[in-house]
Amino acid sequence: MTPLVMIRHGPTTWNEEKRLQGHQDIPLSDAGRKLVSLWKVPSPVNRYQWVCSPLRRARETAELLGAENLQVEPRLMEMDYGNWEGSRLQDLRRDFGDEMAANEARGIDFRPDSGETPREVQDRLKPWFMDIARRGRPTLAVAHHGVLRALYSLATGWSMVAAPPEKFQRSAMHSFIVAETGHVSVERININIAQK
Repeated sequence: MTPLVMIRHGPTTWNEEKRLQGHQDIPLSDAGRKLVSLWKVPSPVNRYQWVCSPLRRARETAELLGAENLQVEPRLMEMDYGNWEGSRLQDLRRDFGDEMAANEARGIDFRPDSGETPREVQDRLKPWFMDIARRGRPTLAVAHHGVLRALYSLATGWSMVAAPPEKFQRSAMHSFIVAETGHVSVERININIAQK
């Protein structure tokens, strides 16, 4: 059993504007950098193997948190929102109406226009979990909200049709366990990392 801790990157201007970022390489905002500077990863987690998504917002977050020997992991890339990147969900719901509602009702099979489903995110994460299981080295990953949701769904069976049983907090880390088979289970969600 190998510990896996996940942290979502700090806020960007697109987060603040509620825009879908996906594969767009948006940096942290000034407010995002300030927020991350108030976070502290506790020991012994800060001595885990650090990995991050190749997107700048994740790398910046890891570096601000003091990551050492940081490895970039392409499979941690945010979900691809295709032609909807830069759009706001409320605008898509207004513009596409019933079609959008039906798409959202598909849960883990929800597909943005020319984009990726959460199930496809899970499919690219599974080999990474197997790699973690084979190495057996506790891992700390800085990634994205869509990746966290896909991981949580895989670990719990949440279908993504309704709201998640637990909402991911921003200034928090989330602890999982990777079994030798590559199966992931939840240990604890929303462990506060904001310094008092």
